[in-house]
Amino acid sequence: MNGKEIRQNAIYGRYIMVWLCLLALTAATVAVSRFHVKHYAVVAAISIATIKSGLVVIFFMHLKDEPWILKIMLFVALFALTLIVLLTFSDVWYRSA
Repeated sequence: MNGKEIRQNAIYGRYIMVWLCLLALTAATVAVSRFHVKHYAVVAAISIATIKSGLVVIFFMHLKDEPWILKIMLFVALFALTLIVLLTFSDVWYRSA
């Protein structure tokens, strides 16, 4: 095996590990949905979904190889989205109380 083949095998191995992590996180989401703990199940499911989307963006969309300015722009956009979702959830939680 030459160096290029070894590198390709390492890349495929990384993709397989990320895929297995995504499967494990999917199983965790299903397990959390089985627990009946009102609002905490939603928070846990959203947290797990955030981790899963981060794995997809970093490894499958190759964000780790992009310039830092693109990473900062993505972080700002995700922070704004998170803030909007949290404010929406807090409004819904206080209205139902």
